[in-house]
Amino acid sequence: MGSGKRGLIAAAVTVVCAVTVLAAPGMAFAAPSPTPSTSPSSSTPATVSNKDLEAVRKKLEKLYHDAAVATDEYNAAEEAAEKQSAEIVSLAKRIVKGQERLAELKKRAGAAAAAQYRSGGLPDEAHLMLSDDPQAFLDGTGRVLQGQRATKGLLAEMTRTQQDLEQYAKDASAQWQKLEAGRKAKAAAKKKIKKQIAAAEELESQLEEEEKERLAELEEQAAYKAQTAWLDSGILKDIKGKASKKGREALEYATAQLGKPYEWGAEGPKTYDCSGLTSQAWASAGRGIPRTSQEQWKQLERIDIKDMRPGDLIIYNADASHVAMYVGDGAIVHAPRPGRTVTVAGAGTMPILGVVRPDA
Repeated sequence: MGSGKRGLIAAAVTVVCAVTVLAAPGMAFAAPSPTPSTSPSSSTPATVSNKDLEAVRKKLEKLYHDAAVATDEYNAAEEAAEKQSAEIVSLAKRIVKGQERLAELKKRAGAAAAAQYRSGGLPDEAHLMLSDDPQAFLDGTGRVLQGQRATKGLLAEMTRTQQDLEQYAKDASAQWQKLEAGRKAKAAAKKKIKKQIAAAEELESQLEEEEKERLAELEEQAAYKAQTAWLDSGILKDIKGKASKKGREALEYATAQLGKPYEWGAEGPKTYDCSGLTSQAWASAGRGIPRTSQEQWKQLERIDIKDMRPGDLIIYNADASHVAMYVGDGAIVHAPRPGRTVTVAGAGTMPILGVVRPDA
């Protein structure tokens, strides 16, 4: 590679910014051997040094991390939109029923008013003086009083129904405004995701095949180093939990997806993002959980890492931007990032924020 190519890579390293480094499949437990950098000579084009490639690796890590954060934002907006749409439909049904009830009440109120008109609207004393049978009048007066009370109740119900309709309309309007705001948030997140992934792909496209191989080795070495440090802490000797029945079912679903491509915003069955995989795995076990890794961290019960058992979810990064399912023996199954497939990796290959249990 000439000096022009080398300058292009250096410029890309300086300028590009956005995810999480996720271990390559099968490399979580074996130390990769480093590839020595090639020394430039007058007859051989200069190659990108390992130092430059390490800078590229870190830039790619940030790019894909930022894409993962934006993916969570997109998924959250999508989930909220589904709930808001369902609420709008529910409110619309209530409005229709309320309108039908109000029409019925108005009809009954009209009939009562017509009956009063036919009676001439005379006061009870006048009816008594004009009646040939005072006892019959008194008996009828009791029925009239009952009718008056019924009419008052009818008018009160009409008022309540009208008030309910007005409230339903306000609620529907509020939900619609939230839905519109959610659509804008989703569109912004989508734009951000595409921008980060495009930047990562552009950066990688500047590398020759041999440099891409060396970059993959650097990623493997970083993952191995992190996993080794995690295991050397002695953590595994404290983790002895056995999977629950639902945990086993969720784990069976997740591992059955091995080899399927990562796709942001996807929930299967052909492609997944990280939280799409974990939420669908637990849904298959009959336990609905939040759609995003951040909400899984917020809403599910947190478990001490030493009490972790297969099927539990490990949340990664300080911003809870990634999630994986614990398999056991220090391993996880997860959907890593764009360009990768659902795979098994070391649980300690990324910075662990904490552990949550869907069926606690």
